[in-house]
Amino acid sequence: MDVILLERIAKLGQMGETVKVRDGYARNFLLPQGKALRANAANKTRFEAERAVLETRNLERKTEAQQIAEKLDGKTFVVVRSAGETGQLYGSVAARDVVQVLADNGFVIGRNQVDMNNPVKTIGLHTVPLALHADVTVQVTFNVARSADEAQRQAKGEDLSSADAIYGIDEEAAAEAAEAAATDPDFNDEEDGEDNA
Repeated sequence: MDVILLERIAKLGQMGETVKVRDGYARNFLLPQGKALRANAANKTRFEAERAVLETRNLERKTEAQQIAEKLDGKTFVVVRSAGETGQLYGSVAARDVVQVLADNGFVIGRNQVDMNNPVKTIGLHTVPLALHADVTVQVTFNVARSADEAQRQAKGEDLSSADAIYGIDEEAAAEAAEAAATDPDFNDEEDGEDNA
């Protein structure tokens, strides 16, 4: 089906272009959302008559999106979730969770504006791209942790995805203790005595 785009759509075209799309995409998304018109003589005339209004509306949306992007740029949001010892979440952090966290912090973002290919399934710092407008995108960091304290530690750069980090085992101290045990001749005497008895 040929359609006239009423706004810029990524990977499809600019406002005013006539593009060929699949019938289902046009009927189920572009036409009901008001993003396109069927390409016929009447709609081409209608588009040309409304072009100035559409460009003005698009510019307003872009300006609003840029203002939101400036506020969001560089922000980090903490998400507390239950996770196993290896850092694997028992659930996941999906687009709807991102929208909810942003709403709790005063940012109204649509679920379709969250550009996540796969949900987050591990603890750590994760960058999530937000497409606020066809021309405006911003990267937001989500700090997924088991607790607020753990989130602070992750923000400082600690890797908490290993079991040693979770339980507070200092790897350097453990290595030193193992080396001391290997070089201390008295360390294994007690065990050898029990085995010989």
